[in-house]
Amino acid sequence: MSFDVPDDLRFQESHEWTTTDEPTRIGISDFAQDELGDVVFVELPDEGDEIEAGEAFGVVESIKAVSDIYAPISGEVVAVNEALFDRPELVNEDPYGDGWLIEVAPADEAEFDELLDADEYSEQIE
Repeated sequence: MSFDVPDDLRFQESHEWTTTDEPTRIGISDFAQDELGDVVFVELPDEGDEIEAGEAFGVVESIKAVSDIYAPISGEVVAVNEALFDRPELVNEDPYGDGWLIEVAPADEAEFDELLDADEYSEQIE
């Protein structure tokens, strides 16, 4: 099975993605949403919260599992996708679009260099 891995995103081995513009948008990959199955609940931080690269910042609950979501970068949460509170299935339907989780003002742009590019991430999930 082939998964969508957009070229313009950076990925974490734990299957979170981030854009590299400001503010950065963070979500979970197509592979991750497929592994989880139907997402039924999302727990996210509040605007103004600080997140730390590599640390859990939220939870995605599916019919199969409850999984922590790990921050690919550090920074301040500047937006939360509130549509997910009523429609968590957006994470399954459009993981790189309407199913985004949070937007962050990055604290350290160098952290992007630690993440996988699309080719490296594709190799990991093959």
